[in-house]
Amino acid sequence: MKTESNRLCVYPKDIQRITGKSYRQSTRVMQKIRTKFNKVENEYVSIEEFCQYTSLKYEQVAPLILG
Repeated sequence: MKTESNRLCVYPKDIQRITGKSYRQSTRVMQKIRTKFNKVENEYVSIEEFCQYTSLKYEQVAPLILG
């Protein structure tokens, strides 16, 4: 039986999969998102914040992260 994944946050590996950037570049993107939204280092970045920052649509991003 498969359980449905309902993640709210984005990880560097997800950014790597979506953008095609390296893992290190993806961590830099995460840091820029945290800076823009005034988050500290240990706070999570949500899928919505990632979409706002990159101007990508949630409908395009969600299947790549959740799927």
